Amino acid sequence: MKRVQKKAVVLCLLLSLVLSLAACGAPETGGGAGGPAAESKEAGETGTESVRDEETGAEEAQADASEEAALQDEAEEGATTASTASTAATAAAAVEIPRVHDLDPIDYGDPASWAYLALGEEKDVDVFLIPPTVDTLSPSNSVDLNEKLKGRFVNALDMERGIFEDTCRMYAPYYRQMSIGAYALPADQRVQAREVAYRDIADAFQWYLDNENDGRPVILAGFSQGGELCLEIMKDFYDGSSEEAAGLRDRLVAVYAMGWRLTEEMTEEFPQLVPAKGETDTGVVICFDCEDGTIDDTIIIPRGVKTFSINPLNWETDDTMAERTLNKGAVMEIGGVPIPELCGAYIGDRGQLVVTDIDRDDYPPVLDLLPDGSYHLYDYMFFFTNLKDNVALRSDTYLEAHGLKKDKDKDKDEDKDRDEDSDDDE
Repeated sequence: MKRVQKKAVVLCLLLSLVLSLAACGAPETGGGAGGPAAESKEAGETGTESVRDEETGAEEAQADASEEAALQDEAEEGATTASTASTAATAAAAVEIPRVHDLDPIDYGDPASWAYLALGEEKDVDVFLIPPTVDTLSPSNSVDLNEKLKGRFVNALDMERGIFEDTCRMYAPYYRQMSIGAYALPADQRVQAREVAYRDIADAFQWYLDNENDGRPVILAGFSQGGELCLEIMKDFYDGSSEEAAGLRDRLVAVYAMGWRLTEEMTEEFPQLVPAKGETDTGVVICFDCEDGTIDDTIIIPRGVKTFSINPLNWETDDTMAERTLNKGAVMEIGGVPIPELCGAYIGDRGQLVVTDIDRDDYPPVLDLLPDGSYHLYDYMFFFTNLKDNVALRSDTYLEAHGLKKDKDKDKDEDKDRDEDSDDDE
């Protein structure tokens, strides 16, 4: 019964994504048991049942003709399928990627350009939260940021927000992100599509710094494409010896780049990318991507690539097994009740986070871009409560180290004194 319930939750969560993917226009192959040829054959067989016995020879001839027609239809359908596949491949190769300089910048001074804008005012830390990939229809980038698509941005963010909202004031921009289809494009086109997405994110982050930050501590956070773009911000804004870059590094609580990779080569080129080593270090990058331990190649951690990773159950960076008893609660739907002890995890030889104690059939990859055994879509869901608690702990550690931590008990006493003084005055 529990397994059936878990499946129902996962299927409900992913249904909209599956439907959107279906709407992308998968090639129609035709044929099969329900195809025109089969229907024609059934009609022929039904008709011959009413023919008199003396017409048996004609019936057999008709059946032979129907079978021949069916074979011919199947051959034609096969050719159509091959032609459709070839056309699809040609179309993919011919996708025109929008160029950064051909697009008008998004006006991030307009509140309509933000999914979250200063959401949660009474907080000591800001989070700049970059939405994950939600566009399943565009050939490369979300050039048309219509209201329906913006609604999908918000839905995806509402799933993640519970990790941050108790601790952070939240900012999340709409942007012309890479679509699902863009990840299947040739490498040079993927780079071009990423430039479009990053230009928007960079503009949004600059607007936030100029108009909203006011020297406050910041968390950068994102899942999947959002995690990748967090690292791009780090490479761009936090690099070098300028006063601005040094100030940003000083105000950085952490980067939660969930569902993406951080390689040794990246840290050597950009020393500000510091892998997290424990549960309280600050100014560091927290990253991991989940698998079942049977695969060695995904778009997140390709074959031959090794990534830094940290286990969100025990906050270790080696292969120490974290038992499921350390899991404070997975959350598999917006506003869902935490499920304690759903799974354990350990870090594998590629840096992948190997998830244990679950049946992979209950957590399918859903996307064709991901192989069976990839749990990418559930990266933060599996460890939701542990991540939520860690955001609070890491933020408190930062605030205390920088003398910014408020004494809540003292604040309550001061509020009480003010109330009493006000009563006396009356």
